[in-house]
Order: sequence, then structure tokens, then C-alpha cells
Amino acid sequence: MSWQDVRGHDRQYEWFKQQYASGRLGSSFLFIGPPGIGKRTFAIKLAQALLCEKSPQVSLTPCQECSACRQVKAGTHPDLHSVAREQTNSRVSIEQMVGRTEHRGREGLCYDISLKSYCGGKRVAIIDDADDLTGEAAAALLKTLEEPPADSVIILIGTNRQRQLPTIRSRCQIVRFSPLSRTELTGLIVELGLCEDPHEAEQLARLGNGSVERAKSFIGSGVLEFREEFFFKLASPATVLTELLPLVNQCVDEAAEDVPADQKVKAKRRRMRVVIEMTTQFFRLLVRQLVDAPLEEDEKLAKAVSLAARHWPGDVETALACLDCCLEADVYVQQNANQKTLVEAWLDQLQSLIRTQDSITLPVS
Repeated sequence: MSWQDVRGHDRQYEWFKQQYASGRLGSSFLFIGPPGIGKRTFAIKLAQALLCEKSPQVSLTPCQECSACRQVKAGTHPDLHSVAREQTNSRVSIEQMVGRTEHRGREGLCYDISLKSYCGGKRVAIIDDADDLTGEAAAALLKTLEEPPADSVIILIGTNRQRQLPTIRSRCQIVRFSPLSRTELTGLIVELGLCEDPHEAEQLARLGNGSVERAKSFIGSGVLEFREEFFFKLASPATVLTELLPLVNQCVDEAAEDVPADQKVKAKRRRMRVVIEMTTQFFRLLVRQLVDAPLEEDEKLAKAVSLAARHWPGDVETALACLDCCLEADVYVQQNANQKTLVEAWLDQLQSLIRTQDSITLPVS
């Protein structure tokens, strides 16, 4: 068993344990790795270990029974401060870091972490979605990182070091997290109760590609059935992509059927990203097929891509252009673009890229 209930990140735990035992634990860390692999879970467990009232801190093993451990888990510990993207906002705002205009500098995470410890020990700040700090928020955080308060630990959670300001990167120790192995992810899927069938859990783990968050996106509302039908239609030379608009919209809308009203927009946005990621995966594999590179073991996807390659009207550059189109669409989803408008524009652009190649005729000699 790994570090208590944190799977797949024993190496990171051992590093933190050694740093703490030697008295060299820093104050600012940047956790980097794909979404949904346990970076935030690790950060919470580390906060428990640093704030635990019973276990020796040198072991960095929280007892999980004392009031401090329970408060950290519930997110109510007075010495644990955290921020993340607000539901209606695609960025982490300046107000979350240093307060509203009328209270600027007297509230927000940077202010909270500067205060004296309520319990007399360390204070921990966790900044989720660090990739999405606004320029102002990043600048405010930088001031705190330049002169971190004594006995504070600040953890930024992101996906790519390049999405952080160089000045922020230079003031943080970068801790890299890798995707979970398929065995670890399969076990976690069963442990979390996401599904009971071991075969289905293994299938979800394969599609999850090391990420619990990604694996969850294929659960419910006929997503796996949609995926198979969608790949077949993408591969068929008879398909006009703009005709897939009702199918895609239905899949996205179904994501919000059984969620609270205040979560519907977020659920749709997540599902939209899943659909775009499916399409991205399709065109990425099509590029590999067109250059005779080995295909991955996803049988349904590989079969669809092989079919598409036999009828593909363009070349590798066309497939790459379609891939870029999907990546661009994903950026717009993250920026809260209108779903219906985005889906229509995205499919229309893909069809235009393919149609342009399809309509090219060779000159008559």
C-alpha cells in the first residue's frame, strides 16, 4: 500500500519525508502533472501531515483521527487556506488572492497566509488551478513567494510548468507527478466505487490513461456508446461532420441531466472537453496512421482510424490542421465559450478543412 490512501506517488512522499527530516523543507512548491492523477489529494495529505496534532511530523504520516486531520479533510482547518477557479469564472482572480477592491490587502489567500498561525504551528496554502491565474493574481502571488511568511508552506497545483510565469517557477521547487499505472488506476476505480465490474474498471482505466478524472468522464449517460458511434461516423467517408451537431449536443446536454442546477454548466463544459478530446485523439492517431507509425491498443479507435485513413481525402498536413482545430476548440471551452455556438463552429471548421482537400482536382495533362 502506498502513502496511506494516496496511490502512485510514493516517490514524491519519500522526497518530502527526507526534506522534512533533514530540516530542508522549502516553503513554496509547484506540483506539475496531468489533471486527475492525485496532485490535490497529495497536497491535502501533506497538509494533514504538517498540521497533525498527534503523529510525529518527522514521519509526515498524519494520524487522520485528531481534530486537525479531520478539519483539513473537511477543508475547515484555520491554518489551511485554499483557492481554485470559481464555478462562474475560468480564471483564478485577483480578488481571491488579495481581496476585493474595498478590502484589498486585508483579505484573500495572500493575506490569510501572512497571519499568525491559529494553532501555533505551520500554515498551508493550496492554489488549485494555478495554470489559470490571471496576470494580476499571479503578480500578487509573486510578492508572497518572494518573501514567504515564516512557517508557511505554499503549494501551487498545475499541469504544465510553461503555463506559470518564469518568476513564479523560479521561486518554487517543482515536484513532478506522473499518471497512475493502469493497475493502480483500475484498483482506485473499484476502491472509489465508480464501478463494480473488474472488466469495466479495467476498460475505464485504459481509457483514463492514468487519470481518475479522465476515467470518470466515460461513466454514465451512454458516453462509451457515444464514443463508439462518434468514431465510426468520423471515419466514414459518407459523413458530413456538420451533421453530427445534434449527436454532439445531445451527448453534452445529457451530462447535466442528474446534477444540481448550479453544477449543470460545469458538467456540460466537462463533457464538451471529453468530446473534443475524443476527436483530438482520433486525428492524432490518424496522423500516426498516415505516416505508418504503430497504433495504440485501443481496438475500437484503431479500427476507426484505419478505416478513415483508407478514404482520407487529404494528407498528413490536413490531419494536423484538424488536430490543431480540436486543440483550439478545447481552449475556447476552458474560456467558457457558448456550447451551441462552439460546437457548430468547430464542426464547420473541421468540415471546411476536409472539404478543401476533397475538392482539389489534379490538373489535366
